[in-house]
Amino acid sequence: MSTGALAKADIAVQFAGVSASRGGRRVLQDVSITIGAGETVALVGRSGSGKTTLLRLVNRLIEPDSGHVIVDGRIAAEWDPIELRRRIGYVIQDAGLFPHMTVASNVAIVPRLLQWAPERVTARVDEMLTLVGLDPSTYRERWPDELSGGQRQRIGLARALAADPPLLLMDEPFGALDPITRTELHAEFTRLQATLHRAVVIVTHDMAEAFALADRIAVLSDGQIVACDTPAAVQASADPRVTALLGTRPVSTKLQGSEAGPVAPKLPRSEGR
Repeated sequence: MSTGALAKADIAVQFAGVSASRGGRRVLQDVSITIGAGETVALVGRSGSGKTTLLRLVNRLIEPDSGHVIVDGRIAAEWDPIELRRRIGYVIQDAGLFPHMTVASNVAIVPRLLQWAPERVTARVDEMLTLVGLDPSTYRERWPDELSGGQRQRIGLARALAADPPLLLMDEPFGALDPITRTELHAEFTRLQATLHRAVVIVTHDMAEAFALADRIAVLSDGQIVACDTPAAVQASADPRVTALLGTRPVSTKLQGSEAGPVAPKLPRSEGR
């Protein structure tokens, strides 16, 4: 999807000639990609290819060396970092719930920071728990250590969506889960996205996950995007940097409704990202 194909209002995030370094090493080199409102884009690649760095540029956890990251029509550097982050949902592996807070308090963090009225916060917490398939009367007052991994991840997703952000960043959100729970949450995510239509950027090492969830897949190699297209087009690519990730086994296309996830090899992992 090119920038020219989208009206300004339809663009959630744009990277324009972005380069970035970490620890004195160039991690991203002249990256350009546009992510549309309501679109799910998966970032895949070997460890160290720049996926997580690209994600963290969006909410200014990392600043670019050159180029621009544009969020909601404004250059990210022009946003107040706190204001920007409160407009963006963020989901990480194993949810990252605060252990000293109940489920309700975890979900309510951003609405309270935005100074919503208490009754509105309470209603929103219950709405979000219901949305992710958890009964508020059962889970509202539970503590994170009383939850399963899948339940914690659902709470993490509820927290990320609580303030109704137009953009959701997900950094290997399902990587720590067992295969059955992961497949269930893939179906749950697909159901939620069909209802909410958020712009989503998801980092994953799992090609099956990328094919199950994404409208487009961006393949990173040595700090550059070497392919960015639909799952079917990526699967058909002859680029050796892409085929090396796919392996020799077939990969299915994006999940529809509650379909089970596809079978595909996970990417080789090495130290670091």
